[in-house]
Amino acid sequence: MEASKIKRINELARKKKDVGLTEEEQAEQDILRKEYIAGYRENLKIMLDGIIVQEKDGSRHPLRKEDGPPA
Repeated sequence: MEASKIKRINELARKKKDVGLTEEEQAEQDILRKEYIAGYRENLKIMLDGIIVQEKDGSRHPLRKEDGPPA
């Protein structure tokens, strides 16, 4: 995400605390937040996909998603 968009997110957050936002500003903030979160998730996925797990026996394999919820 561009630095200018992050700066705008922070400006809107400060304004929301101080005086509140108009409906248009709230909509803009929601759009920017969704874009930021999507980019963050994509970067996290890329990082996790690059992790290699080394077992005690020396074998290595990529990190993989669990099949079910944790117990």
